[in-house]
Amino acid sequence: MPDHPPDLFFRLITEAGIITQIATTFLEARLPDGLLASHFGVVNHLTRVNDGATPLQLARAFQVPKTTMTHTLAGLEKHGLVEMRPNPDDKRSKQVWLTPAGQAFRAEAIARLAPVIEEVAKRFDGDRAAAILPELAEFRAVVDDLRNDMT
Repeated sequence: MPDHPPDLFFRLITEAGIITQIATTFLEARLPDGLLASHFGVVNHLTRVNDGATPLQLARAFQVPKTTMTHTLAGLEKHGLVEMRPNPDDKRSKQVWLTPAGQAFRAEAIARLAPVIEEVAKRFDGDRAAAILPELAEFRAVVDDLRNDMT
């Protein structure tokens, strides 16, 4: 039997979800017309993790149906932020690559968030943020592993 009531963990997941909703609102208010947090998320993922991913890999990473990811990628391609190239390992699929415009889009979005980040830094101590971050990353890893085990 766990030492803490399940409500504690539900509250933790709820807080994380609320933070995500607020962060999405901050981000989308600063993105160019026609682009959403989902677009930024894919560009950010390609920058941080895996430029050259297939649409199926991206769909799995974002836990969305492949058709949803295909729609998101079509919007990014329309804006010139990604390009689709043949997959040299599997001629039936494609790979997604950031364009210079996609890299600039990410940098600009982050720059537009700077005032929000600066205000957060004024209101929440940096030492506390640094202390929380490893714990939050570990919690995310636990939840991510659980998702993989339960889906």
